[in-house]
Amino acid sequence: MNWIILIIAGLFEVGFTASLGKAKTTTGTESILWYGSFAVCLTLSMTLLIKATQTLPLGTAYAVWTGIGAVGTVLVGIIFFKEPATLWRIIFITTLIGSIIGLKTVSPY
Repeated sequence: MNWIILIIAGLFEVGFTASLGKAKTTTGTESILWYGSFAVCLTLSMTLLIKATQTLPLGTAYAVWTGIGAVGTVLVGIIFFKEPATLWRIIFITTLIGSIIGLKTVSPY
């Protein structure tokens, strides 16, 4: 169950980085709403990360959480913010995904 909580925490990390990216491109009330989304996603992400680390090893949980956030943020950047999807970016993201799967596989929990 804590692996599921950790994955959800990672997805909320993607949410807070995407919200931050969107907030910087907007103004006025829309910007305030994006910053509000940032705060909510940040709070949920950290709360769920804390919950997951109660039973999962801290180093593994943190690495997986940041990995999910990094991969998700790059994908959001490519899909929604029109960032370049270069060969090297795809190769390194694939390597990162493999590392996350490896950590899950060798984790004792």
